[in-house]
Amino acid sequence: MDLFSDSWAALRTAVADLRDEDFARPSGCAGWLVRDLVCHLIIDAQDVLITLVTPAGTEPTRDAVTYWNLVEAPTGEDPLDALTVRLAAAYGEPWLLRFHLDDVGSAAGRAAALADRTVRVATRDEVLTTDDYLTAYVLEWTLHHLDLIAHLPDAAEPPAAGLARSRELLERIAGAAFPASFSDKDALLVGTGRRAPTEAEEAELGRAATPLPLPLVLG
Repeated sequence: MDLFSDSWAALRTAVADLRDEDFARPSGCAGWLVRDLVCHLIIDAQDVLITLVTPAGTEPTRDAVTYWNLVEAPTGEDPLDALTVRLAAAYGEPWLLRFHLDDVGSAAGRAAALADRTVRVATRDEVLTTDDYLTAYVLEWTLHHLDLIAHLPDAAEPPAAGLARSRELLERIAGAAFPASFSDKDALLVGTGRRAPTEAEEAELGRAATPLPLPLVLG
């Protein structure tokens, strides 16, 4: 099973299934509407394409876990976040965002499927194996799929295998496991600060001594 391909295909399908009015709804990313998140996914797809054709001749400096950085909780005021909002607005019509994501996203999916997973690639002044790079994106796709449908209760959720792998990656980043009572989805949402834990969850997290939340960014 190729979790990168499955997670990415599911996310692109979720975008394709959006109604026009859904693009103006809030997403699970602070300060971003759904249209802003879709614009970010286009940029992500471009990053995948660029990285997969940028071989590196040195030893890896990061892996699928250490490629993630802990950051301050997002506020939506970061200059790059603001640029994404302006760029998304420039598209004007939802169909243009759908078209561009389908176009660039399909190419990124094909490139990933054809890539040699043992080759080392360079991105953002770091070197990873292709396998680690694409594995890191399983967590990226899964989190953003949850962001996309945060206020769309009838939308399809990320694939179960992708949720499970993403939880595993997040636990490795945290250096601690989430309580077994947490579903994979809840572990990701609470673990990354996308929603506050309930009182019962808070108590369980306290016993597990899991450091939360863990706002993350790639690279």
